[in-house]
Amino acid sequence: MVFRGPRRMGRPGLLGTVARTAVITGTARATSNAMNRRAAGKDAEQQARIDEAAQQQYAEQQAAQQQAPPPPPPEPAGGDDLVSRLQELARLKEAGVLTDEEFAAAKAKLLAS
Repeated sequence: MVFRGPRRMGRPGLLGTVARTAVITGTARATSNAMNRRAAGKDAEQQARIDEAAQQQYAEQQAAQQQAPPPPPPEPAGGDDLVSRLQELARLKEAGVLTDEEFAAAKAKLLAS
């Protein structure tokens, strides 16, 4: 065993400071990496839940669309509109604004369209 002289008390030497810094840095990096992995895992789980909910909602919408009754067929062209126009012509005829011939011509024109 080689004697290197009296042991120094007080502040650590350069080698001790470097070693301590390396241990602290390694511990901090390991902790940081572990926290990042854990956060990434939580993010992945949360995204998976969001994706699953979106897929379920889409499936429910598709099922509802398949079960929904088809839209009613469109009404014949001029249904209520034709009736109201004929009523208006009749009112004008009764008021004396239209003659019988004008009424008949306008009525034929409406029914032909």
